Amino acid sequence: MSALMNMAMAMSFASMAMAAPEQTTIWNGKVAPLATPWTTEVSPRNALPEYPRPQLARPSLEHPQWMSLNGLWQYAPDDGQGKPPFGQTLKGHVLVPYPIESVLSGVQKHSDFMFYRRLVDIPAAFTAHGQHVRLNFGAVDHDATVYVNGTQIARHAGGYTSFSADITSAIRPQGAQEIIVAVHAPVDAANVMVGKQRLKPEGIFYTAASGIWQSVWLEPVPAISLAQLNFTPARTLDAFAVTSKLDGRSERATLHVTAYADGKAVGEASGAAGQPLHLAIAHPRLWSPQDPFLYTFKATLTQGDQRDEVTSYAGLRSIGVEKVGGRNRIVLNGKPTFLLATLDQGYWPDGIYTAPTDAALKFDIQKTRDLGFNTIRKHIKVEPARWYYWADRIGLMVWQDMPALPTDRNDKLSAADKTAFRADVSSIVEQLEGETSIIGWIPFNEGWGQWSIPAAAELAAQIKQLDPSRLVDARSGANCCDTKGDPHAGDVYDVHDYQGPGLPSPDAERAAIDGEHGGLTLGIPGHVWPNTPINPYGAVKDHDALNAGYVANTAVLRDKGVAKGMSGSVYTQITDVEGEHNGLYTYDRKVEKVDEVKVRAINEETIRAGAQP
Repeated sequence: MSALMNMAMAMSFASMAMAAPEQTTIWNGKVAPLATPWTTEVSPRNALPEYPRPQLARPSLEHPQWMSLNGLWQYAPDDGQGKPPFGQTLKGHVLVPYPIESVLSGVQKHSDFMFYRRLVDIPAAFTAHGQHVRLNFGAVDHDATVYVNGTQIARHAGGYTSFSADITSAIRPQGAQEIIVAVHAPVDAANVMVGKQRLKPEGIFYTAASGIWQSVWLEPVPAISLAQLNFTPARTLDAFAVTSKLDGRSERATLHVTAYADGKAVGEASGAAGQPLHLAIAHPRLWSPQDPFLYTFKATLTQGDQRDEVTSYAGLRSIGVEKVGGRNRIVLNGKPTFLLATLDQGYWPDGIYTAPTDAALKFDIQKTRDLGFNTIRKHIKVEPARWYYWADRIGLMVWQDMPALPTDRNDKLSAADKTAFRADVSSIVEQLEGETSIIGWIPFNEGWGQWSIPAAAELAAQIKQLDPSRLVDARSGANCCDTKGDPHAGDVYDVHDYQGPGLPSPDAERAAIDGEHGGLTLGIPGHVWPNTPINPYGAVKDHDALNAGYVANTAVLRDKGVAKGMSGSVYTQITDVEGEHNGLYTYDRKVEKVDEVKVRAINEETIRAGAQP
């Protein structure tokens, strides 16, 4: 395409981007810059009311015993020098758990430092019979210090991992309990995991998402309780290895687990809590995108007269790299597969990092499935637990990226920065290791935050030691964007090629995928993020051109990629995001820009071709 035509098309896209979206007001009367179908469903009375942690629910996911603290909190920005406002009413308000930069939060402005305050009446039943009360946070970006009635009960650094604290000793005998959360959110002004957040968003980097951005809740537990429960499929695919982590002091606690298939008990195991258990499954049924079958579990932790009962779930599946026809291929449950993925960045115009509702959170996953994909690359972000729950249930495999450090600091990272990144990677792997849908980890994207070639190999080895049951893609885009290049590590050789697709061949140790390609751009007037320059790479003129371009691009994978022994690809992307208009859906999720029937047909053909030995 000529430079003149490129310029003309860019100007056309820019003019379309100026078309104003519909005016939609939120719960406090503010106008959403760009509304989704769920924007007006959000209010202080129903801010993400679903139970936040499906893999560890008490006493069941259907009838959990808990207290949501999502809703209006008092709020005040700070300069970082102020003391926590104990006993003081803050004049501002924020709707938790939406990040402060989002319109749904009601604040719609960044602050490096901030205070949240809420008064809570804890039900008497929560502390009856010697029970303890835990305060849980899905995620707070980035550094959070939590106080209850003036007592510091938790300090957590890391914007993508959950944390909790036993607040029992700080609870007053009567009256409302004061909870204060002090937050420092430097975004890309510090060498911390930040993903694509930027204080000055442009191009492929987006609006920041600071403060509390996942659910907050209270839960009564025994003095000794389950903090985590994971089910790792055995290599034989007829049993689970059950591992557990405990809160509280354990002396002689025991754990009993029963597995159920469609309500019928199919296996059980007992043993010392905190030690691995072997849970054999009668007549095993495997999880796959074609049949995303999940076992449910009931687990009872017992120590003396203390009992903690939880429910959980998991699927039986294996993932690995094996020789198929003389080439290294990715195999799911021992059979060759083609991981046909979309890039999914998890951004929302109304909630930024936080989907407005649980139905919205499910929407992107379900539409990915409806379009015929079998995999999602969760790009440089960690999602709330319910996102993985929907991926597990709907049946999408997931490549899980690590959120990147700021991209322009590779040569300015201190030893402490690198140590903190390694620790954050481990925390994310440990938090998500129970999710059936996750089949692989990606520590670095295109060298972002990668301080050396050996760093990618080092992180790949670190992850593999923590979780040998999954694949590791040491660097997505080994061919791309800087001079660091291929680390020759991990299970996958991954190239990026826009518009592509790239057609890498497996090597002697690794399978091969195209980790990013496509990016065909079509802006839809009235459905784009306002006042943001667009990046028109891969521009097409209309829906027909987008459909034809997508089908032709994917046909190359079907006809040439499979023949070269490729095991997967990642198309950019499922939705537009701010200045990027290369989604299959618009950013507001109101317009499907492609013909679903045509896209699904070519996708299914490609997956079938890639499943052949």
